[in-house]
Amino acid sequence: MDDPLSSLAAFDSCAISDALDRLKITPAVTGLRALTVARRISGRVRTVRLTAGTPPEGAPSRHLCTAAVDRADAGDVIVVEQSTGIDAAAWGGILSNAACRAKLSGVIIEGPARDIDEAADLGFPVFARSATARTARGRVYETETGGPVTIGETRVEEGDYVVADRSGCAFIPAAQIAAVIEAARGIAAREAAITAEVLSGTPISQAMGANYEHMLESK
Repeated sequence: MDDPLSSLAAFDSCAISDALDRLKITPAVTGLRALTVARRISGRVRTVRLTAGTPPEGAPSRHLCTAAVDRADAGDVIVVEQSTGIDAAAWGGILSNAACRAKLSGVIIEGPARDIDEAADLGFPVFARSATARTARGRVYETETGGPVTIGETRVEEGDYVVADRSGCAFIPAAQIAAVIEAARGIAAREAAITAEVLSGTPISQAMGANYEHMLESK
């Protein structure tokens, strides 16, 4: 198939979520807000998992998410699980500056982020459950980089793909990327055809009848 990253960039989260539905894969995660810029992002996933408390004695001393930024490639998306329920930022302004310098596509956080105005000024996309001014120090710490994380109800592995925009964040298992892109391409084409009918004067009830309701069925 064509380069999956180039192909993926053509679709929004809704088309990808519909394709995931068609293939019986968990669809897009909702409730993760675009806090900084209204721009769609897509890319390969780099994962970080945080937990409550402070690092155990003797653990490596490094700030959370720094290892993921250092090992990421241009265009990657950092995906962070901070699902402890503690109001503590999983991402901040210095990390946004570093991610911009590394030409990363953005960050997606199951949890809070801070320094939102700074990231907005940088034009760096931050998707998160909420914003906070509270530091992670003494509240949460990094337990794993590169392992599986849970975002919403979706298990996400390093190397998976994601498309995120203001409608949602759709994660695609790496092994399913070709099938998801093919399904999304067909769904998008059918939606475009229905839209063209509506714009040409076809009543919307007719254009969006059975054709739309059965769109997620395999051809």
